[in-house]
Amino acid sequence: QTQRRRGVLYDDDPKSRRRRVVPLPGLCIAPLRWHRMRQAAARAKAGETWATGSDYVFTTRTGRPVEPRNVYRSFTRVAQSAGIRVVRLHDARHGTATLLTAAGVAPRVVMEILGHSQISITMDVYTHVVQDTQREAMSHMDRLLRKRPGRQ
Repeated sequence: QTQRRRGVLYDDDPKSRRRRVVPLPGLCIAPLRWHRMRQAAARAKAGETWATGSDYVFTTRTGRPVEPRNVYRSFTRVAQSAGIRVVRLHDARHGTATLLTAAGVAPRVVMEILGHSQISITMDVYTHVVQDTQREAMSHMDRLLRKRPGRQ
């Protein structure tokens, strides 16, 4: 992750200090491929002004890292144009976990997607969603039991 602290832009490792593959929904693949093609064209156009050794997915026109503040501005603009409530960028991560949990995805899988080191971290943050899902499951059970043959 790229951060700016005390006026200096630098790359920082994630909390776990390990790099990992982050799974993406299929609908994200085509836009990322399109972006890679546009970036290759920008790199060719920039020529020698392209930042040496730049392997960022999202960059400026010259291959340098995007300012974190500008990432948030873009995120805000996209959210507003989609009619979605603007939240902190990190809250989008929580939203993903909440949706996965509410969809019945196993907590261990959610933990792995989020990169939590322990299941307890995932469960501490998303227990309310699991409880809501359990209540919904019990309401389904109520409906099923009431529909038993021979029972009124």
